[in-house]
Amino acid sequence: MAISKLFVRYSRRQLHTIVSRDIVKPSSPTPSHRKTYNLSLLDQLSVNAYTPIVTFFPSSGIHQNADYKTTELRNSLSQTLTKYYPFAGRMSRIGQTFVDCNDNGVDFIVATNDSTLSDFLQKSDHKDLDQLIPDDLIWFKPNHRVKNDENSITRPIIGVQITHFACGGVAVAASLSHKVGDASSLFNFVNHWAIVTRNKDASDINPSFITNYQPRNIKVPEILPERYEGDDCVTRSFVFPNSKKNDLKALAMAKAKEFGQPITNPTYAEGLTWLIHNCTTAAATKTNSGTFKPTGLGTIINMRNNFIEPLPETTIGNIYQMMDFPTRNESEMTPNMIIGELQKRKAEVRSIRNLESMMGMIAEMYSETGMLERWKKVHTYYIYSFLNRFPAYGIDFGWGKPVKVSVAGTQKNVTLFMASPNEEGIEALVSLQRRDMEIFQNDPMLLAFC
Repeated sequence: MAISKLFVRYSRRQLHTIVSRDIVKPSSPTPSHRKTYNLSLLDQLSVNAYTPIVTFFPSSGIHQNADYKTTELRNSLSQTLTKYYPFAGRMSRIGQTFVDCNDNGVDFIVATNDSTLSDFLQKSDHKDLDQLIPDDLIWFKPNHRVKNDENSITRPIIGVQITHFACGGVAVAASLSHKVGDASSLFNFVNHWAIVTRNKDASDINPSFITNYQPRNIKVPEILPERYEGDDCVTRSFVFPNSKKNDLKALAMAKAKEFGQPITNPTYAEGLTWLIHNCTTAAATKTNSGTFKPTGLGTIINMRNNFIEPLPETTIGNIYQMMDFPTRNESEMTPNMIIGELQKRKAEVRSIRNLESMMGMIAEMYSETGMLERWKKVHTYYIYSFLNRFPAYGIDFGWGKPVKVSVAGTQKNVTLFMASPNEEGIEALVSLQRRDMEIFQNDPMLLAFC
């Protein structure tokens, strides 16, 4: 493969260079009976976006040569794609109801960065992560690289980029179409790819695919990305150490008791959701001349291990539930209201028997009222997603565990929770409008716990 410098992109502190682009195809062809991968109802309802994660590995003293690492990753990716065969296909352009598993392959991009890994992690802003993600496959960015040809199969399912730092450290990034899988699907894929790289064998990698739960005469609306992104939006990182966990839960219970509606055993996730939702809406109120606007709170739950009849954690697809409810006035911002409602909604979703039951409920909801109608009832929705439950820091390509795992890009009013390095706490990646962020990041109640 000829190596060429395709383009050079300058960031504030480092020179980032794309040095090669290749197509990696599955090491063996997809069987004819698997050539069409039909998207489930939840897949079709999911946002038309890409989820971008990046993992950082220091120079380990093992296989220091960058070319050797790149070759290893390319070969193991090819093996892994035989098990994740839809990922090497192309999305249907018309309707986006299926993937053509045509083995067209995955873009495999190699880049260099003239910073050391430690300098990059210590001195970069969150937006600097975007250059590590292949082809701008970052959430709702409009300039996704797509082939425009006569075929109706155009959109890539996943992209991969390997970035080598001056010190020998490396970043491995992957971005997956949300139409095909959720965050659990992406973390499964990267973990399995790492296992194959380390063990040189894909025989024990067996993801499960769900394709038989299809819409029943339902018009699938697009959930508008305007709900999520904005031009004047920034993302900041806030780390909540485990040492403050009990203090936060105690504060939530004490405040609930003040309102005469005590709550019992709030989880750390519930406490953090209440805390950040209070601080984000308080910031928005201040920038709105002190006027509180009705908001909504949505949190995402991975249903694989929450069904009465659970699914394997390696099940690929969109298998989650959005638990959302309005917070229409300041009196509904109390911990007893927010945490109490979260606990109530969790109990409801955990009473769902299986995936088929959940698909039926979703189909009924769309045929009767529709999610979009519910979203119109409030001015703004804030979304909270706990990705810290996925084994991000267990990813090991044979060079040791990552020193950092993060999600690139910015989504307006979305907070993503990640495990912090060494799992000593929870890192919240909070995305807000710039003027709201200036107030939020200085909120004394927030800073008391991070």
